[in-house]
Amino acid sequence: MRLLSRRTITATAATFLAAAALATTADAARYVVLYKQQALPADVKATITGAGGKVIASYPQIGVVIADSKNSRFRAKLVADTRIEGAVSTAAFRIKLKEGLQAGPNMAGAISSSVGDPLTGLQWDMRQVHAFEAHDVTMGSRSVLVGDLDTGIDPTHPDLAGNVDYANSASCETGAPNTAPAAWFDGTAGHGTHTAGTIAAAANGIGIVGMAPNVRIASVKLGDFFIFPEAVVCGFMWAATHRFDVTNNSYFADPWYFNCRNDPVQRAIWKAEQRAIKYAMAQGVTVVAAMGNFSDDLGHPTQDVISPDDDPDAQPRAVTNACAVVPAEIPGVIGVSGTGVEVRKSYFSNYGIGVADIAAPSGDDLQVSAEAPNGQVLSTVPKWFGDLLEPEVPEFFEKECTDGSCVYWAYFEGTSMATPHVTGAAALVRSRYGAMSPGSVVARLKATANPLACPPNPYLWPDFPQFSNGEPQTCQGGAGYNSFYGHGLLNALQAVSH
Repeated sequence: MRLLSRRTITATAATFLAAAALATTADAARYVVLYKQQALPADVKATITGAGGKVIASYPQIGVVIADSKNSRFRAKLVADTRIEGAVSTAAFRIKLKEGLQAGPNMAGAISSSVGDPLTGLQWDMRQVHAFEAHDVTMGSRSVLVGDLDTGIDPTHPDLAGNVDYANSASCETGAPNTAPAAWFDGTAGHGTHTAGTIAAAANGIGIVGMAPNVRIASVKLGDFFIFPEAVVCGFMWAATHRFDVTNNSYFADPWYFNCRNDPVQRAIWKAEQRAIKYAMAQGVTVVAAMGNFSDDLGHPTQDVISPDDDPDAQPRAVTNACAVVPAEIPGVIGVSGTGVEVRKSYFSNYGIGVADIAAPSGDDLQVSAEAPNGQVLSTVPKWFGDLLEPEVPEFFEKECTDGSCVYWAYFEGTSMATPHVTGAAALVRSRYGAMSPGSVVARLKATANPLACPPNPYLWPDFPQFSNGEPQTCQGGAGYNSFYGHGLLNALQAVSH
């Protein structure tokens, strides 16, 4: 799984983050065991133990077991059982976060605001999707619970502290939920706290205001820098069994950027994840997912140049539509592409007919204005993150300090940043209209989006050459639906008004 923000920082900070990533490498040989039936037989524990393993977690609703084993023949013994479709070791799937911070001009004081919180004037992204106008209709209900499946949340941030739901938060890093607050704290990456702020930063006179500032938000930590497929399964099963209304998914599920169903190893992981996601949706969870930052046409993929991305020597491989990006390409999931301040597709945002459902602000450092001098999205970050990096790149942060102790907000860009805008809007819809099926929430967001026409093709060429699978980016479709923007730009006001 790779987090879908784009960030670049100084060598000092990059060295720290790399060291932190290495320190979190998992030593255990962990397996995702997929049964053919979406149920588990009574002898699961005996089967796993007899093959030389130990059950870490079992999900009988979807026929998946997470297990550990040091036995080199563990997989071979399991797949000899005709009831088992696949058993895949995730020990080598150590996916290092390669993104960093993108430094830009400090925007403090650039725009004044007579309403909202002190940094509201810097939230061009919220104005682009009419979030503040939507707040005149609803700011969200406490009955609505949003899950942020990410790197964790810092619940002590004053913009988030009142909205974090401790009782429904957990870490899923091992494949089994751990509800200890220390386990789901955003202590190494900062990414989850940023997405959480866009969703649910409180309107409390501090910092920024999120899309749905009155809803509850649960942290479901999937990992820091090395994240495993078992965490994806656990995360969605946690969301399903704890009756989340919406989940935010600002990542794609590694170790393969594209998961190909004609490969037995990839298929087993893809099916396990798909079952968990579909189970969550069947329990009423609306699932929102980032499309990715590789300028790729997911509707017509031809090559994958980065997988498996734990291998620095990975060679390009041919892919087809039999290969999918998870979770964005799971049917029923809202696929989100990204826009910049000029309301054009962010140069890095993936796109694609049949995948793009809606567009939202992701930031784009090639699209800048007086309103957004660095073109990026401002949101909450943990205190440790700001203490560590703000001295290195102060132009990248906003902060409020009292007696030498500071609270921080930072500028990120990426489809990671676009997705929580849609997640927050989905939470507002649920707050405004009550219980709705995920399909009804998706339909409302699509129907109320502002249509955007395709820009001239090829996109950004030759001014800024960006390629999709080796070809210049091209947009397909009309203003009502196209491969860049789906059904159009998110409009939160219309979503809660019509």
